[in-house]
Amino acid sequence: MERLNLKHELGDKWISTLASIWIQCTSGSLYTFSIYSPILKSTQRYDQSTLDTVSVFKDIGANCGVLSGLLYTFATPSNRRNAYFGGPCLVLAAGAIQCFMGYFLIWASVVGLIPRPPIVGMCFFVLLAAHAQTFFNTANVVTAVRNFPDYSGTAVGIMKGFVGLSGAILIQFYETIFHNKPTSYLLVLALLPTINPLLLMWFVRIYDTKEQEEKKLLNAISCVALLLAAYLMVVIIVDHLVTFQLLVRIATFVVLLLLLSSPLCIVPSLRAREKDSSVIHQSLISEGQRFDQEMEVHDTRDSLEEDNLNLLQAMGSVNFWILFFAMACGMGSGLATVNNLGQIGESLGYSNFETNTLVSLWSIWNFLGRFGVGYVSDHFLYVKGWARPLFMVLTLSSMSVGHAVIASGMPGALYAGSILVGVCYGSQWSLMPTIASEIFGVKHMGTIFNAITIASPVGSYLFSVRVVGFIYDKEAWGSGCSGTHCFMLSFLIMASATLLGSLAALALFFHTKNFYNQVILRRLLHSLRE
Repeated sequence: MERLNLKHELGDKWISTLASIWIQCTSGSLYTFSIYSPILKSTQRYDQSTLDTVSVFKDIGANCGVLSGLLYTFATPSNRRNAYFGGPCLVLAAGAIQCFMGYFLIWASVVGLIPRPPIVGMCFFVLLAAHAQTFFNTANVVTAVRNFPDYSGTAVGIMKGFVGLSGAILIQFYETIFHNKPTSYLLVLALLPTINPLLLMWFVRIYDTKEQEEKKLLNAISCVALLLAAYLMVVIIVDHLVTFQLLVRIATFVVLLLLLSSPLCIVPSLRAREKDSSVIHQSLISEGQRFDQEMEVHDTRDSLEEDNLNLLQAMGSVNFWILFFAMACGMGSGLATVNNLGQIGESLGYSNFETNTLVSLWSIWNFLGRFGVGYVSDHFLYVKGWARPLFMVLTLSSMSVGHAVIASGMPGALYAGSILVGVCYGSQWSLMPTIASEIFGVKHMGTIFNAITIASPVGSYLFSVRVVGFIYDKEAWGSGCSGTHCFMLSFLIMASATLLGSLAALALFFHTKNFYNQVILRRLLHSLRE
């Protein structure tokens, strides 16, 4: 009977993971702002500066998720297995309500259902809609880390990867059903990302069970994610080369839905698999005892306090501010790059077709960074003993190279540089929450990593407005700017900033090296012995 209950709980654990993935697939609506921004601009009679101001509040709402972290921590019950109305469920419900209110009010303003709001009112609507994403991310990411503590990097990479792909998924949905109907698409954004979490949130729960097949099954889900990303990339490229007819669009969208539902076959295979893990369990106990004898004895109370810092305690540590600074450099410069891809392409003589393709593919590079570095860092942490901050050093230094390549203005430099910057930008979204959970503990993880995420809009403002925008306006003649000089200095500055961020990450690596050598490995072996 105990074995049957274990199998049942394991099955529910994987259903929880799949539910989180499907919620993430509709959570990236803010990445599709360019679809409805023209109709927003025309109906509200905004100039470009006002529209940019509205978009800034979108970025602020999407990156200030401290409230979602506080709600998750407060609402997660002590008896986690039997609680349907606490923890992830409540956070997802709060996000769904915000999503509906924000997008419904935007849609109502566009169609004239309500009087045209003042600019501050529209900024609030957009902020509310974008802020919902932080609730979806917090619920799904923190739950994934708690369900898979031994493979937290892979779990975070999968969750962050699917939200990175969600922009491309929603665009395919728009192109198939609501092509050239941005007003209808706004109403869909009020309904689809709201109904989907409300239907699936009952399955997103925290489980304490562990078993030996977790890595293989996470790898299977990872393969599906990679296949989905490759499929979307092919569809985007072919669609830009040869415009799809309606029937072809429908067929490609059906294939997309089949790929999204394919992980369902993983759960039955788990429940049908017979397990006999007693030998493995005993060997792990023996290995854990040997490890404990070889290591120095540490104060258990000190370890617990270090593992579970709250937000104020974390903010009082050097590690928090090193992470914050590194993320301001990495995420901020990455956002500044994607926000200006159109103007950069125009100044370098790229056609609209080329720049549109580049913008569409950004979500793919973003996904590869989010997913890939989570999986790779897990492998090297537990197989080679490489501390995870080392990968932050590598990705930020690589991003610096990407910015320098774009600054060169050579033929094809924008394509090559944007791939490098996009992958490294996405990797920060996977590395930072995982490192935060390991250094500060999972109890207040949602609050802490969302507080560090505020570095993203801070960096974006500094680089987009104070660097890229200022230098572009200074170099521009008349209504525009043409040539490599328009953005060269800006990207050299951002290359220097990300290099400085990599040095900060290197300091974090050395500052936490002893921690990763002892506490993380001790925690891993302890969890396997339980």
